[in-house]
Amino acid sequence: MPLLEVENLSKAFGGVRAVDGVDFALEQGELRCIIGPNGAGKSTFFKLLLGSIKPDRGRIRFRDRDVTRAEPHTRAHMGIGVKFQHLGVYGDLTVRHNLQLPLQHSLSGEAMDAEIARLLARLNLAGTEERRVAELAHGQRQWLAIGMALAMRPVLLLLDEPTAGMGPEETRETGALVHSVHEEGVTVVVVEHDMAFVRQLGAPVTVLHYGRVFAEGPLAAIESNEDVRHIYLGASRTMAARGRYDP
Repeated sequence: MPLLEVENLSKAFGGVRAVDGVDFALEQGELRCIIGPNGAGKSTFFKLLLGSIKPDRGRIRFRDRDVTRAEPHTRAHMGIGVKFQHLGVYGDLTVRHNLQLPLQHSLSGEAMDAEIARLLARLNLAGTEERRVAELAHGQRQWLAIGMALAMRPVLLLLDEPTAGMGPEETRETGALVHSVHEEGVTVVVVEHDMAFVRQLGAPVTVLHYGRVFAEGPLAAIESNEDVRHIYLGASRTMAARGRYDP
């Protein structure tokens, strides 16, 4: 039984089908990347998995339970964690206070202090616990957002563009973090535009295009797929013509 199973999932906004009949499955302990041009439906698909929006049709099963209409907090308690592209960190609070927020319902006192220390060490943020989040570098804020998701001890971790705005070294360290989380047994799904980062992860890839699964398979097969290369090249040229793409 897959950890996550999606069948014929669809969601439209007005006349636009953002997600259109998607079938998708994840095994326990899998690492998967989802790629696709802008507007492919990646963020909408994540929101459907989380329950922040409900599908027009289709079914979502998680841990052998139908969660299609379940609320986000129910799915979170079942073990689905997320780091969105738009960071859910609190800039006016300290790093420690940000981590206390997801931990406060399960830990306190010395146990909470120990868990915060553990998270800071694995996030490469040791020594920053009393700093205001607004003072951190962009990459550090990204890592903190991942840490807040990890604090919930998820079974399935969804990462939406975790390297957005990062330099090469921060991107490399983020890849090492994702691998370490995966090696601990967490199932991880990464939405990403940076193909260098996708190559670093080396995971199987699902390609979305116009809300549908366009291709799926090992990274090498996806990179050699001429149709996949065409949709990326076409999207890049269109955005360049509109002044919104910097190759």
